[in-house]
Parts: sequence; C-alpha cells; structure tokens
Amino acid sequence: MNILSIQSWVAFGHVGNAAAIFPMQRLGVEAWAVNTVQFSNHTGYGRWRGQVLGGELVRDLVQGIEERGVLATCTGVLSGYIGDAGIGEAVLDAVARVRQANPRALYCCDPVIGDVGRGVFVRPGIPEFFRDRAVPAADLVTPNAFELEFLTGVAPASAAAAAAACDALHAAGPKVILLTSLEMDGDDPATIALMASDRGRKFIVRTPRLPLSVNGAGDAIAALFMVHYARTGDARVALENAASSIFGLLRRTAEAGSREILLIAAQDEFVTPSTRFAAEPFAR
Repeated sequence: MNILSIQSWVAFGHVGNAAAIFPMQRLGVEAWAVNTVQFSNHTGYGRWRGQVLGGELVRDLVQGIEERGVLATCTGVLSGYIGDAGIGEAVLDAVARVRQANPRALYCCDPVIGDVGRGVFVRPGIPEFFRDRAVPAADLVTPNAFELEFLTGVAPASAAAAAAACDALHAAGPKVILLTSLEMDGDDPATIALMASDRGRKFIVRTPRLPLSVNGAGDAIAALFMVHYARTGDARVALENAASSIFGLLRRTAEAGSREILLIAAQDEFVTPSTRFAAEPFAR
C-alpha cells in the first residue's frame, strides 16, 4: 500500500505528517510525504518559527513523483493542515493526478479548521476551501465535532443531530465519515465518542476520557482510519482499529504527563493495541 500524504511538518513534536507518517509505516504502508509547512513546532505553543510552503512547490514535488511512474500504484491521498487555499488547490490537483493514474484511489480529507474552545485557528479562506472544494472531492473525511458543525451548519450535540449532520455531509460528496471528539447530551462525561458513518450505516465507539490536552492526535487517527479502511473497505472495522490504537497512544501520553503525543514510545499500539474497543450500531 502506498499513500501520498500532503500536510504540515514540524521539526519538534508530532503533528501533521510528523504524526501521520510513522503510524502508517508501522502498519506496513509506504507513505510518501509532501509537506505544506515547515515549522519548528506546532502552533499550539503560541510561538514557532519556519514558513508556509507554496502550492507550486507541492505541485512540483507531486510532479516529480509522477515522473517516477508510480502514481498508478498509489492507494490514495491523505491531506490535513494547509497553510493557505492555494496549497489546497495543489492538493486537489494531486488528487486528480492520482485518480487519473489509478481510478480506484481514495482521497481522505482531514478538514483542519478549528476545535471547540479554540474556534477557527486557520487562515481566512481555508474553512471555506474545505467546505466548498475539498470535502466534496473526498471519499473519506475526518472532522471533529466543531468542524462538522462548520461544514454542515448542524451541531452534533445529540444522537439525532450527529446523525443528521453526517447525512448532510454525505450529501456533499464523501462516502465515509470519521467523526472525532464527539460529546452528546446524555453521554457519560467520563467518556468521549468517535463515530463512523458509511452512508446508511453508522457506528460509535466510546473510550474513557483521559486527562490531557495535546496536538496531533487527530492527524494520527485520520491516517490510521484511512489505512484500515483502505485495507478492509469496512468503516466499522476501521473505526475499531483506529480508536483502539489512538486510545493506547493517548493513555501512554497521559501517564507520562507529556505535552507531545508519545508516537515513538507507544508505537506498538498501532499494530497491537493494548485495549480493544468494539463499535456499536449508532442509534439516533
């Protein structure tokens, strides 16, 4: 399996490609990384150095890969944080090139826009780019609850609302949705939910809530979910595997009191999660 991953890179810590590439590699995937930014560390620290890379550089790198004659072997494209809408257009150009070479290739879009409590944290124009251009082109999307509300106008605050929001997003184009960081009315506050929706089928996993606030977990779970879905074609199995692995990663991180996810120390969780969670059919 070969996956072209186009997202941010940090020298220190684990977000973007620095959170997505290694888990895919541990699962036996050849991950081709194209970076949209090169920062010293993730922006959650409040200060960082580096620069946003231009869309033309992204296009140039993808063209170089294409010239190796390997795009027909590309299983799919994964995209995450982008520095500006111009880079986003370069991502969609890459998706088109891959699909031309391999019509069965998947496009998984992690629409990084913002989060509950922080609001929108990307540059102006990017949220609209995801809503109007990237999400309709995607086969899989992996929003958090805040991003799902922005994309659909429906806050997933209840089971019925979460299902309705997913249906609205399906209507925009994506076949499969992974919804992360889901908190619904009536849920046990000691748990956090993840939901997968494959058009008519919806499944949910609830895991214990952990005492930590870190960056990069969403990038890692998007990569894990894409790999497992590409291998099985089953959203339920992909949800169970990705949720189990990410919980193990975050549990190890919380136990260590780390500000960064312990991607390397907890790497066995990607292959053999220490705790397995079963998905249940999602009732409205």
